[in-house]
Amino acid sequence: MSRTCANPRCGAPLGGTRRAQTTTCSNRCRMALSRARRASTVPAELRERDRWVLHDAAKAPRTPGGAPASVTDPATWSRFSTVRSRPRRGFVLDGDGIVCIDLDDCLDAGGALSPLATALLRRCPPTYVEVSPSGRGLHVWGRGEVARGRRLRRGGGKAEIYGAGRYITVTGRPHGGAPSVLGDLSGVIRWLLT
Repeated sequence: MSRTCANPRCGAPLGGTRRAQTTTCSNRCRMALSRARRASTVPAELRERDRWVLHDAAKAPRTPGGAPASVTDPATWSRFSTVRSRPRRGFVLDGDGIVCIDLDDCLDAGGALSPLATALLRRCPPTYVEVSPSGRGLHVWGRGEVARGRRLRRGGGKAEIYGAGRYITVTGRPHGGAPSVLGDLSGVIRWLLT
């Protein structure tokens, strides 16, 4: 029986000279399969909302067609299915109770957490936490109320909290076995703001 590329959008036969553990026919298919697997870790509560954008290298929001997108214009947002296999995707926060805590530079090269990240994650209920695009930060996703975005310094660390008027990049790279659910972050938000 001949083997085929594991990328469902391809299905090309794998050549006989490939190693036995090879599952894709090309680097392009390998990357597409990897992005699709990471996309499946994104909580359904985010995937089900049509509030997705892409972003360029400078983190400016874009539509899938490449035009500028706006966090205040739902006509420029997309379905998750449109962006799921694309790199550089983001989710628009619009004040409906979904929030994100952005912890910058909280992971060292070995993956150890900063004191602020350790204290914050200890206070979190089970919720989706992912590694940021830089690989040095974390995005803590959940539910809560944030009247306005805030940038904070606490215990030598930096955190930002947003609930509206912003988009946050979504990598689909869970941190530490984080579940694909949105927990109630109200207590964590209160702790950060005090």
